[in-house]
Amino acid sequence: MAAKKQFKAESKRLLELMINSIYTHKEIFLRELLSNASDAMDKLYFKSMTENLGLSRTNFEIFIEADIENRTLTITDNGIGMTRDELESNLGVIAKSGTNEFRKLSKEAEDTATGGSAADEDMSVIGQFGVGFYSAFMAASKVEVRSKFYGSPNGEAFLWTSSGADGYTIEACDKADHGTEIKLYIKEDGEDEETERLGDFLLEYKIRSIVKKYSDYIRYPIKMECNKRQKKEDSDEFEEVKEIQTLNSMEPIWKKNKAELTDEDYNEFYKSKFHDFVDPIARIHSKTEGTATYNALIFIPKKPPFDFYTKEYEKGLQLYTSGVMIMEKCGDLLPDYFSFARGLVDSEDLSLNISREMLQHDRQLKIIAKSIERSIKNELKKMLSNEREKYEEFWKEFGAQIKFGIYNTYGAAKDGLQDLLMFYSSSEEKMTTLDEYVTRMKEEQKGIYFASGESVTRINSLPQVEAVKDKGYEILYLTDHVDEFCLQMLVNYNEKQFMSVQSADLDLETEDEKKEIKKKNKDSKKLFELMKEALTDKVQDVRFSQKLKTLPVCVSGAGALSVEMEKVLSQMPGDRKAKADKILEINASHAICDKLQFLYDNDKEMLKVYAEILYSQAMLIEGISLENPAEFVGQVAELMTR
Repeated sequence: MAAKKQFKAESKRLLELMINSIYTHKEIFLRELLSNASDAMDKLYFKSMTENLGLSRTNFEIFIEADIENRTLTITDNGIGMTRDELESNLGVIAKSGTNEFRKLSKEAEDTATGGSAADEDMSVIGQFGVGFYSAFMAASKVEVRSKFYGSPNGEAFLWTSSGADGYTIEACDKADHGTEIKLYIKEDGEDEETERLGDFLLEYKIRSIVKKYSDYIRYPIKMECNKRQKKEDSDEFEEVKEIQTLNSMEPIWKKNKAELTDEDYNEFYKSKFHDFVDPIARIHSKTEGTATYNALIFIPKKPPFDFYTKEYEKGLQLYTSGVMIMEKCGDLLPDYFSFARGLVDSEDLSLNISREMLQHDRQLKIIAKSIERSIKNELKKMLSNEREKYEEFWKEFGAQIKFGIYNTYGAAKDGLQDLLMFYSSSEEKMTTLDEYVTRMKEEQKGIYFASGESVTRINSLPQVEAVKDKGYEILYLTDHVDEFCLQMLVNYNEKQFMSVQSADLDLETEDEKKEIKKKNKDSKKLFELMKEALTDKVQDVRFSQKLKTLPVCVSGAGALSVEMEKVLSQMPGDRKAKADKILEINASHAICDKLQFLYDNDKEMLKVYAEILYSQAMLIEGISLENPAEFVGQVAELMTR
């Protein structure tokens, strides 16, 4: 008797969560197991084609056997099978993400999902099982997996057995043919709603309906012994006979005519194939002929996968040639800024034996990739124009990726992406596009004004924002770290320059106002020199400004690197930190001006303290942490007790 092994601690908790929370429809377990069987046969078929093993598509099938008396349901495939090590790694470790991520996903599933699985991308590769396998425990009290790897040395096969979170065993077993057999011991029908109908999964009509609903597209026959009513020979009476029947149509969904397919067909295919909980927000189903001939079925998810913003996430579309998968994730088919897209491409123009290195230089692949990129852009623009609410939902989840695409390509991709950009508007108090902003610009307005900060509330509190809004100008609020970098790469939009309201060079004054402030700064030159000396290298200059309204001070950027960009870069790893050139601007209309002049004339040491306090206040307004908060508190306390 093989010793029982425990699931890894994280995996055990995930398994309990999987059984109790993640799936909203228990019937999903059959879809998941059939999808895994299909993947295993895909892998062996590809191996056969590339290594000349002599296997054809007609050699493969999936067989379902329901034993009502013993309450077992068995799914058998003759795919590539698994070795002992693969049984251990694929079924002994559920996923590499943390419990909290899955708990978050399960909550979303409870609220919105209509079924699906959340397989980790590393676990859902072709021929492996992934998290979806564990959905079997929703219906089964025990699961047995017999598997024999194709070409297994000495014909060895292994049996994996588990009754759930308590653990599992692996031992040698007898199995005549390669492939995998999964036997589910269906739980007894109980008094509670959760288990009272599980016996239905052993009924022919139920199995048929589930296969038709979720797995009709699988291109290998899913067979089952079914009841058939026919006339008795030489008689008008009827009898029930048993007959092996194929339950699915086997035509790949992407090769079907769009008119034959419903939204439900697409959505169920997407959730089954790409292990998502919810329907995609958009899809592109295209057949292209000409320079490159291919079928494509691409989905834009409603939510990013849990690992989307991690280094473990791998972009790419599934790549088929003549219906045979040759690559699970072909990254060359998608630019980084569209890495959220999921789907597949099937082309007859690519060689079945093509390697990953050859693909990188394949002319046909590059033509297809360009066409797909154009299709995704067009779909997003169409959504923006016709389904604004849906687009804003998309933008909330993936907008940062589009903005990063402009920055990361040094503006090379801006022509195709700039019209997709959205930012929060000060005047509209909602998201707006650059085109919409430009159409609302005042005739005398010199450019597109923007302000950067952690949030809309924080930006609204900036003293510079108040002045621009007083002039009646609209401001774009940049709240993502990548926003300002993105606009720097754009340079302009529709020949309108981007202008930061936090820049020391912001020009809002009239000619008379400019003359007045210039004279005031000239008269206070020695005052500012002493304040600048007190601030050492913290600021490039100190001066009066007329752009401020109620607050006494602000700090503005004087070069290409803004104060906000410095803040973002300071949070990145590394010892060398970029510094923005800062200007300390003092409200020329504020009572603080008279106080500063008084101190210059009577107490220059205290003037230096005031300079440091004003600088600290300006930094806090910008949302920048002080290097020495205790010193600032001490300085303020000293003033309060004088």
